[in-house]
Amino acid sequence: MTKTKENKKLFNKVFWRSFLIQGSWNYISGQGIGILCMLTPFIKKIYPNPEDKPKRVEALKRHQTYINMTPAFSTFLVGILASMEEKNAELDDFDASSINAVKASLMGPLSGIGDSLFWVTIRVIAAGIGISLAKTGNILGPILFLILYNVPSFICRFYGTPLGYNIGGDFIEKSYKNGLIKVVTKAAGLLGMIMVGAMIVSTVPLKTPFVFKMGDMTFKLQEILDQILLSIIPLTLTLGCFFLVKRKVNPNKIIIILVVFSFVCSFLKILA
Repeated sequence: MTKTKENKKLFNKVFWRSFLIQGSWNYISGQGIGILCMLTPFIKKIYPNPEDKPKRVEALKRHQTYINMTPAFSTFLVGILASMEEKNAELDDFDASSINAVKASLMGPLSGIGDSLFWVTIRVIAAGIGISLAKTGNILGPILFLILYNVPSFICRFYGTPLGYNIGGDFIEKSYKNGLIKVVTKAAGLLGMIMVGAMIVSTVPLKTPFVFKMGDMTFKLQEILDQILLSIIPLTLTLGCFFLVKRKVNPNKIIIILVVFSFVCSFLKILA
């Protein structure tokens, strides 16, 4: 993987487009459209000819899947995805599903590191310095806060794409040579599933307050369900949504169904 002049232009495009990543955030794909927007220049470069249109469309559809991560680290991920898309175009035996598997598996770790670094550390330090100056009436307080918080973010965005592109490309080449790519693909798929499971537990905090009596005994339905499988209600609801998506039901209809379902369950005090 060489850092050619053409690639430098693509890296710069990804950098500027990374500031749009939150603009299209939605409950269907999260930052998926933003990642696709950043990756599109690479996909157009990989599949430039009219006869490549089916593969180009397939690649564009591949990157509309759900993702949610710290925006400052998004360019690093896009660099890795770009190098994998290049290998997918070059090698006939490349498993295209490994691209999304790697994306899903990196979402959690990059978000964890990114949120800890920018939200918990840099933001708090920048705010502390800025507030201490602002309390004395110094105009440099808010200005210094913006500089201290945004400069590290800009540096990560700018250098993230070439770093991810080179690391990802070199790693894929070595993995193919020593046969490690199959193990990596399977491990990334498993890690991606674990990430999805963790997201279901953290983002769908549904419980039932339903209580019933049998004789003198009082039973809490949630405690019984937890003994069967923890977070079984969020899992069931998620699988239900997944089933509807696989049946080509419009995502907006699914959201409306969930809103109505929530109102009914809340009114009947079945779910909380």
